[in-house]
Amino acid sequence: MTNFGCYKDLRAWQRAMELVQDVYAATRGFPKEELYGLVSQLRRAAVSVPSNIAEGKGRSSDKDFLVFLHHARGSLLELETQVLIARKSGFLEAKCGNELSAKVEEVAKLLNALINAIARSVAA
Repeated sequence: MTNFGCYKDLRAWQRAMELVQDVYAATRGFPKEELYGLVSQLRRAAVSVPSNIAEGKGRSSDKDFLVFLHHARGSLLELETQVLIARKSGFLEAKCGNELSAKVEEVAKLLNALINAIARSVAA
């Protein structure tokens, strides 16, 4: 397995962890009736991103790591969709929604770069 260090050293994981905190903060003001709906889904998708990066890093091969990085990307796209739903539903102010969307995009770029690097090592 390629040595990319500890999962905590990966910038994609670090930024994803920050995104989790931002999602939790943003959803605190949602209506109570959304606690088990959109709030739960947003938080679960956000938590899934760094969790999958960490779990994949703990696997025994780069090929396995790559599978979990793809799971993380899927969760990130799920989160992006849910942020858009929250914005369109009026649960997120425009500024907060824009900030979350920008952070999702940043994590996506880092995650895609990591996926590409691992994919190259698997192909080599």
